[in-house]
Amino acid sequence: MRIKRTNPRSTSGRRTRLLAVATGLIAAAALAVPTATANADQPVTFGAAQLAAASDAVLAADVAGTAWHVDQATGTLVVTADSTVSRAEIAAIKREAGPQAGALRIERTPGTFSKLIAGGDAIYASSWRCSLGFNVRSGSTYYLLTAGHCTDGAGTWYTNSARTTAIGPTAGSSFPGNDYGLVRYSNTSLAHPGTVGSVDITSAANATVGMSVTRRGSTTGTHSGTVTGLNATVNYGGGDVVYGMIRTNVCAEPGDSGGPLYSGSRAIGLTSGGSGNCSTGGTTFFQPVTEALSAYGVSVY
Repeated sequence: MRIKRTNPRSTSGRRTRLLAVATGLIAAAALAVPTATANADQPVTFGAAQLAAASDAVLAADVAGTAWHVDQATGTLVVTADSTVSRAEIAAIKREAGPQAGALRIERTPGTFSKLIAGGDAIYASSWRCSLGFNVRSGSTYYLLTAGHCTDGAGTWYTNSARTTAIGPTAGSSFPGNDYGLVRYSNTSLAHPGTVGSVDITSAANATVGMSVTRRGSTTGTHSGTVTGLNATVNYGGGDVVYGMIRTNVCAEPGDSGGPLYSGSRAIGLTSGGSGNCSTGGTTFFQPVTEALSAYGVSVY
């Protein structure tokens, strides 16, 4: 900051007036200090209605490569933007939020949010590969769960890239909105243990922030991390928006889609998508498995 010089030729009367004004300002400032300090000690908080309005605004902005969730600890809406999101698009999101823009907390993440199409073991549709999530059953009928963007448009599934050993047909699919799908085992010669690798999955549970979790996929194998957010909305672009996702710092890559997220022996989620890779890290989102189990009336075992 540039400091102006005082004029040495100012009169004594002017000095007297300036002194009087300065004295008055100091007195006024002294009176104002307690109020200012009290206000500074009270952080701005946003209610549920304001956060919901902010979330609706981010959705309305429709910027691909963004994901958002409410951080209950700080009472803010965390908006995660991948490397494709420009400053202009961030500004557009804030304009859309209008009076609720102060509730937004913008975070950057490397890479590009994408559905990780290309827990487990590899499974093959007609022209793409995903990962098996969890084996489940309804009575004596056995199925597998995977991502809905994997089962969307898929017919028969196979265990090998040559597509010579069939698993069975897609029995249910929900994407976008949700991201879960169901495949029925029609090949009676295939084993379908209730495990992820060597871990026996005995129950399903909802994620909690800070929970230690592990993901397994057919591209990158097994990686662990923690849950960093709940009820996240992810905009993959092209109208592919999913809701209620689990946000984590576990890495994933194409082909890991549909793979299992678990904590100990508890099934937690199905790999949906994210950014980054398993060399530099990234942000990955998961479909809560409890919702899929309830939708299809199946259970882990």
